[in-house]
Amino acid sequence: MVIGDGLLTPAISVFSAVSGLEFFMSKEHHQYAVIPITCFIIVCLFALQHYGTHRVGFLFAPVVLIWLLCISALGLYNIIHWNSHVYQALSPYYMFKFLKKTRKRGWMSLGGILLCITGSEAMFADLGHFSYAAIQIAFTFLVYPALILAYMGQAAYLSKHHETNYQISFFVSVPESVRWPVLVIAILASIVGSQAIISGTFSIINQSQSLGCFPRVKVVHTSDKIHGQIYIPEINWLLMILCIAVTIGFRDTKHIGNASGLAVMTVMLVTTCLTALVIILCWHKPPILALCFLLFFGSIELLYFSASLTKFREGAWLPILLALFLTTIMFVWHYATIKKYEFDLHNKVSLEWLLALGPSLGIARVPGIGLVFTDLTSGIPANFSRFVTNLPAFHRTLVFVCVKSVPVPHVPPAERYLVGRVGPAAHRSYRCIVRYGYRDVHQDVDSFESELVDRLADFICYDWYKTDRTNLYTDDAVTSRSNESTSDGRLAVIGTVSLSGAPAYEIEETLQPASVSGGFTSVESVTDVIEMEPVRAVQRRVRFAIDDQSDTDAQSEINLQSQQELEDLFAAQQAGTAFILGHSHVRAKQGSSLLKRLAINFGYNFLRRNCRGPDVALKVPPVSLLEVGMVYVV
Repeated sequence: MVIGDGLLTPAISVFSAVSGLEFFMSKEHHQYAVIPITCFIIVCLFALQHYGTHRVGFLFAPVVLIWLLCISALGLYNIIHWNSHVYQALSPYYMFKFLKKTRKRGWMSLGGILLCITGSEAMFADLGHFSYAAIQIAFTFLVYPALILAYMGQAAYLSKHHETNYQISFFVSVPESVRWPVLVIAILASIVGSQAIISGTFSIINQSQSLGCFPRVKVVHTSDKIHGQIYIPEINWLLMILCIAVTIGFRDTKHIGNASGLAVMTVMLVTTCLTALVIILCWHKPPILALCFLLFFGSIELLYFSASLTKFREGAWLPILLALFLTTIMFVWHYATIKKYEFDLHNKVSLEWLLALGPSLGIARVPGIGLVFTDLTSGIPANFSRFVTNLPAFHRTLVFVCVKSVPVPHVPPAERYLVGRVGPAAHRSYRCIVRYGYRDVHQDVDSFESELVDRLADFICYDWYKTDRTNLYTDDAVTSRSNESTSDGRLAVIGTVSLSGAPAYEIEETLQPASVSGGFTSVESVTDVIEMEPVRAVQRRVRFAIDDQSDTDAQSEINLQSQQELEDLFAAQQAGTAFILGHSHVRAKQGSSLLKRLAINFGYNFLRRNCRGPDVALKVPPVSLLEVGMVYVV
């Protein structure tokens, strides 16, 4: 419904503003001019989106401020000039009196009254750009008083002008001497209001995509300084086409208003229900408080929602149809994604299989780093076994990379990388889980590759240091460390530290509850996690450095082993990096229902072929890409 609001708000905002031209031209010219002008403004609005909010937004605040002051001044003028007693309408007594007198007709009119607040909620779509306090202060002390004065002014005018030749609209109450300037400001304000909900639509789709609930689309971060300002080209042009289609198809603000009103009211009702859950689960308040909140606000919103449903045939069908279509797409994509993960989980290869690969089987180790992308947090993915079967060689340094989106907004850089070994140290195989929040910005491939190598180097230093500390420098311990098959579930959280200088680690044997890794399915297979962060106090410190002229203490066998592994890692980085991804095709297994076969064989595969591939989402350069074909039967 939020995406539907992003489609309908630009149409009704611009259309209603341009409708003010009826006061400046004949009826015959007006009906042929409004639609083309509205469509032209909508095209310009969406064409500006790729510049980003930070470039086109410098005019937003002045335009909105001028608009709010304008409607406030017009409201005060009409109140003073036509009916100074209209302020009494603020009393709830007249609301109850109106509903009691009109009964069913009054209840049905609530769908039209709802339009008085549609659009004002669009400012909350800017939560990605401004703080809560800024929006609360602006709404309470500027937006709300301006709206009250504007509607009171229109009511004062209509109380003295019951008959008018024009359709009742905002411009009826505007004095003729200032109609042209007000028309221009209204059009500019409608563009600004549309921009807010379009940005909100981009944010909703981006976060749904990060959580695996929406097909992959290209996300462009338009600002390097302000987080959350994004642009999605495919969604932008699709919204523009649908917005123009709605404008041309309805040709009436009444029908577009009915559709927009139902979308906004549904969003409010769902938000109220979710807030009741937040009160109990997040704020830890008594359930009776959440029930009171739900009954008070939910009953009011249900009243408006039921009134909006009566306009189903008069335009309200559009957001319902759009919501069902989008929900179907999101459900099919999420369902198939989960089934693919379960297939990988049940068909993963054991660690012993990987360790058995060697020269005796004709397997060669080639220079470089091989990054095998997988959704698994343990075990060897089936696509890698398929790769080795068809091409009996893999890289000397092998890293199984799992990129996870966890259900938190941001993951601190110190908790982003979980690194561990796959097999003994001599095998030079590692596992790395990279965790992003659903509002985090994914790195480009160059910075990701260099940072991943740095984190692997930090892990190697720490791992050999732990061996040194645990086994007290015994030669047998060094030999066993180099050859033993270590567990495939032992990972360490590597913070943002550097090998140059003297980095320090805070070592804790248990994971802190505040860590984002606790309680999430992305690390449910990790059995022994060690938290490592830069120290903030003088505690146990361990210093690592790579120096050609090592002192006497650095001559131990363990330091030689760790330095050799670090040299192998950096040599592999210089040799080049290959990205190994699975190229999947999904089909429903035999005996599946007709609905499942349609959803998987046609729906999901159509979406997969026509959306961004995982290589584009991960920003993998084509020259370094190795794709392994996989058929998933779900």
